[in-house]
Amino acid sequence: MSGATLPLRVGLLGGPNSGKTTLFNALTGLRAKVANYPGVTVERREGRFPGGVVLDLPGTYSLNPLSEDEAVVTRVLAGEVEGVEPPDALVVTADACSLDRALLFVGQVLRLGKPTCLVVTMVDELRARGGELDLERLSAALGVPVVGVVGHRGLGLDRLLALLDRPEQWSRPPIPPPEDATERGAWAESVLERVHLRRPGSHPVTEAVDRVVLHPVAGTALFAVVMVLFFQLIFAWAAPLMDLIDAGVGALAGAVQAALPAGLLADFLADGVIAGVGSVVIFLPQILLLFTLLYLLEDVGYMARAAFVVDRVMGRIGLEGRAFVALLSSYACAVPGIMATRTVPSPRHRLVTILVAPLMTCSARLPVYALFIAAFVPATPVAGPLGLQGLVLLGLYLLGGVTALVVAAVLKRFVVPGETLPFVLELPPYRLPPPRLVLSQVWGAAWAFLRRAGTIILAASIVLWFLLSFPRTPAPEGATPDEAARHAVERSIAGRIGHAIEPVIAPLGFDWKIGVGLVASLAAREVIVATLAQIYATSEDDAGSLREAVRRDRDPRTGELVFTPATVGALLVFFVFALQCASTLAVMRRETNSWRWPAFAFGYLLALAYGAAFLTQRVLS
Repeated sequence: MSGATLPLRVGLLGGPNSGKTTLFNALTGLRAKVANYPGVTVERREGRFPGGVVLDLPGTYSLNPLSEDEAVVTRVLAGEVEGVEPPDALVVTADACSLDRALLFVGQVLRLGKPTCLVVTMVDELRARGGELDLERLSAALGVPVVGVVGHRGLGLDRLLALLDRPEQWSRPPIPPPEDATERGAWAESVLERVHLRRPGSHPVTEAVDRVVLHPVAGTALFAVVMVLFFQLIFAWAAPLMDLIDAGVGALAGAVQAALPAGLLADFLADGVIAGVGSVVIFLPQILLLFTLLYLLEDVGYMARAAFVVDRVMGRIGLEGRAFVALLSSYACAVPGIMATRTVPSPRHRLVTILVAPLMTCSARLPVYALFIAAFVPATPVAGPLGLQGLVLLGLYLLGGVTALVVAAVLKRFVVPGETLPFVLELPPYRLPPPRLVLSQVWGAAWAFLRRAGTIILAASIVLWFLLSFPRTPAPEGATPDEAARHAVERSIAGRIGHAIEPVIAPLGFDWKIGVGLVASLAAREVIVATLAQIYATSEDDAGSLREAVRRDRDPRTGELVFTPATVGALLVFFVFALQCASTLAVMRRETNSWRWPAFAFGYLLALAYGAAFLTQRVLS
């Protein structure tokens, strides 16, 4: 035990999808991500509870690690992580409906000799499936305290907190479970015989639905239908609120300019801050819809089935379903997706997954896609409720996902070859998530988006405003206000940068304005939206929404439209492939412990983006 002056450190262990992170949130009041599929927690988390500190460790089936996330558990328990004290006591979570598998792991934990408490989760589901478990007998059989809880409702937490107040008084098993795996299996079976008054029956709803969802043909067709509807709803439901926010941003910018005297301060606030940040914030409704639908599919249990269905395809290219779970996380953001590769046991497979994760369309691309699709793709119905805009968005997501599989196959064969390991995934029963849980998860995603807009996008917008505003050059004699504004922007620092790289990007149909946006978006993809918003905010001719500005913009030298269908198509394809995210490169470096692989990923994706954009421009021209 730790000294009297040190807080109690409790290690929270358990198998994947056993309710461990839900219990962590209930104890600490934090909002760590939970989902109804395994592999969500891939690193240790710490949080405070009334009696001390609790460490939420990655889910694992065994203390004999196969993957990086499982190795985290054994290293923390052994005190081998620098700067991290090993836990004084252990709390092990076990799903009441799959106690037979959990007891094999519990037996290993009991052999460690630390004060241990078993928390049996999802006891409400056990009763719903006709099962009955005697927790007192289970406690006597194991020799340690046992508590039944329903984490998301807070049931049983009071008793657990009371136990955590004095872990040094917890009972210990008189004889530790056997070390040999076969003998430990017989020990677990003997315990179950004593404590199960009635074993849980099958989950009839889950079995009935899985006959369709897991079918090779019907399951694949259902997956396609779900994805099509997913992207249709993102456009159909978000448009009214987006227009409202867009109008509010424009009104706020106009109010600032009207309230302040004309000059640098008014231009900075209206064109630099409000136009820059506001141009990204208007996409908040689509971000909210994206994460609401994603979290619902995760929490219900469908995403685990999607991993099983897609594993057939993944196996043909030499990867496994665990890689799909990591790639699936990359749809929200590549950073947690790359971290989720720690669940992949094979180092070679993990590296391949890291290198293709940026091809999965993260939420940062959505503002770029939404801007140009809304501006240039008509909102016309294609078949019933299916609209052209939603289908184009789906096509961009599919292009990234299919390319990721193709690139993974190439890398697996020629760059990092290795054997394919079998894929084992426990499919959880379907569960309706509590509305509070979904709202909490969506709010967390929305706050992260707004925090990004208030930090990275704001900082980039301020820097861009200065680069677009200085040096201040006098307009040619007799120039109109619009010509004077265009002259000033073109001769600014940013304008000169754009003109310098224009020869390189001209084959793609991009002009200097797009070039400025591409350079700025190296910090974060959505910065190109803020960049274009600031460029067009300086022009009186292009006043109004950004969508209207890009739709009407013409090259003053030729009089032709800047954003032709070929240019828009090439730009969208470029953003499908290019790795424009400093955070992703940083986490790649951390996970691979080298700059070699981030540099390789940036280089091959840039070449792929340029080549695909060039081909798209030529075909559409």
